[in-house]
Amino acid sequence: MLAIEFLLALWEWQLALAAVACLTFVLTLVPMYLTSRLGIALPTPLLVGITIFIFATIFLGEAFDFYNRYWWWDVALHGTSALGFGLLGFLVVFMLFEGDRYAAPHWALALIAFSFAVTIGALWEIFEFGMDQIFGTNMQKSGLVDTMWDLVVDVIGASLGALAGWLYLIGRGPGPTRNLFEDFVAKNRRFYRKFKSQNK
Repeated sequence: MLAIEFLLALWEWQLALAAVACLTFVLTLVPMYLTSRLGIALPTPLLVGITIFIFATIFLGEAFDFYNRYWWWDVALHGTSALGFGLLGFLVVFMLFEGDRYAAPHWALALIAFSFAVTIGALWEIFEFGMDQIFGTNMQKSGLVDTMWDLVVDVIGASLGALAGWLYLIGRGPGPTRNLFEDFVAKNRRFYRKFKSQNK
């Protein structure tokens, strides 16, 4: 789809749109490049989710102005990213304990995952503020109100991600997140040497 849009944009001499399509495509390759460099394997559903998110953010959001056309677009993407970072935060924390679910209180692992996700969201808002101030962009849209709602949504998404991790640790996690966690651990076993599957 990006390739077709790139060619159409060049045909119609819409160079800005062609550049955005090219940039979006390059960004979709970044997760695969980084994970290969770090020796980390991503489950296919997670990789697909990251790719769709980048496409929705950069290409649909910016090139097709979805942020202004649909009031809920920014909210949905912030919530989705916060949820994803909450899940990622849990996996990172779980990795630090080598997959030992009893090395620390479950609530502590969930709290660290929550903090990780909220920190990423806050850093992004600082980045938006810096871009607007330095380069005169309009990433914050309505300024303070937009920033605060983004942070509220980030907290909600991070809470859900951390909750999913906590439920997994106590053996009550929903199927999709449990499968995602165990698939990630299975693909990166060397980081989770003390891991024992709950399915055994």
